Amino acid sequence: MPPPYDPRPRRRWPLWAGLGLVLVLLLCSATVVLGVRALDRSPAAGPPSSGPASSPEPGDPLATTQAWLRQRIGALLDQQAGALLRGDEAGWLAVADQTAEPVVADLKRRFAALRAMQVTTWRPTVTSLPMRLEEDGRVEWRVPVTVEHCFVVPQCRTGPVDLSTRWIDADGRLAMVAIEPNQANGPRPWEVSELVVQVGARTVVATTPDLRSRLPELLGEAERAAAVADRFAAGGTPPDRYRIFYAGDPEWNRWYGGGRPEWTAGYVVPVGGDHYEVVLNAKDLHSSVLDDLLRHELTHAASLPGDGHTDGGQWWLVEGLADYAAAAGRPVSRYSSLDEVRRLVAQGSWSGRLADTEPRPTAEAWEVSARYGIGYLAVRHLVDRFGEERMLAFYRAVVVDGKSVEDASEEVLGASWTGLHDACVAYIRSAVG
Repeated sequence: MPPPYDPRPRRRWPLWAGLGLVLVLLLCSATVVLGVRALDRSPAAGPPSSGPASSPEPGDPLATTQAWLRQRIGALLDQQAGALLRGDEAGWLAVADQTAEPVVADLKRRFAALRAMQVTTWRPTVTSLPMRLEEDGRVEWRVPVTVEHCFVVPQCRTGPVDLSTRWIDADGRLAMVAIEPNQANGPRPWEVSELVVQVGARTVVATTPDLRSRLPELLGEAERAAAVADRFAAGGTPPDRYRIFYAGDPEWNRWYGGGRPEWTAGYVVPVGGDHYEVVLNAKDLHSSVLDDLLRHELTHAASLPGDGHTDGGQWWLVEGLADYAAAAGRPVSRYSSLDEVRRLVAQGSWSGRLADTEPRPTAEAWEVSARYGIGYLAVRHLVDRFGEERMLAFYRAVVVDGKSVEDASEEVLGASWTGLHDACVAYIRSAVG
């Protein structure tokens, strides 16, 4: 995916065993007297200044006030970051307007969620000059902020989140009055929801308090799924932790913008720093399919390149690998969607080309299952013919390195893709014949 965030679904789950289809922030409170000097660390700010920005005087140009505000708000955010990392809620809230109850409540919830997620790095940067806003005689400043952050692991490769904050300036005393909704890449769960969290050796699982009873099972299954997904890591290095969010109906429709097709049971989102976050749909997600779904989604998180992948022509390979991992070594005869694949092939609704496999968002559930099944069977044929290691090398050449299937087939598998493609299609038809 070329953009840093792509909320498109990465997984459905079929109607199994009669089941229904299953499947950030900052800033604070209390007006603060600004006595701290800090150099602007924003990459968009140009060369570092040699000292603090000049205090604006009457008649000064707008740019003088903007530079002064930018530097001082950056210093306040640095103070706030330190408070978050040491667990000091009062210090975290100290930059907000105490009379602005919505932002105080917002910040309290964010503080609790970030601490529950075991935040280990929180590095804010004011990314451009504040913008002056005036309405009914009240002047506010919109201040864009990017925060590099980590969870659980102290030295992880940080991922960015972009925030838009609003501040007031009363005679040199600054206070945050609002954090605006994150439209571009969110909202992330910890931005908008109260969270309960459990952390394992390889995974972090989080949900809302009303679903806390599912956490022990989620963590256990996630840890087992991580051991499988680690085998398929892009570049051979697994994620430091897999991050998994379990969403009830309101959260499913809100986290990362919602709006997934009805058949989606889970998806992954690239969030920067080579990290993905996994969101599972709690609706009808029975324990009997949770393990397979987690193996599928965590394999995406491990195997996709850091900025995602949007080439629909390779959808079969991306989803086929994830379903291969989900199958956990079961024989092809026990693959759950063989009947759906048989129906699709018999109807002639599939062109017979692997590049034409991705389902439409409006596709019926059975057809979605069938198209995932085509991807699984094609990947399974590659494993049976070349072994798992060479199949994975082929996958990485195409999906991670961006090579064409033709070039990757010749270089990695030593076979013409035209013939190999036809062999995969013949295997699929034979498996459901």
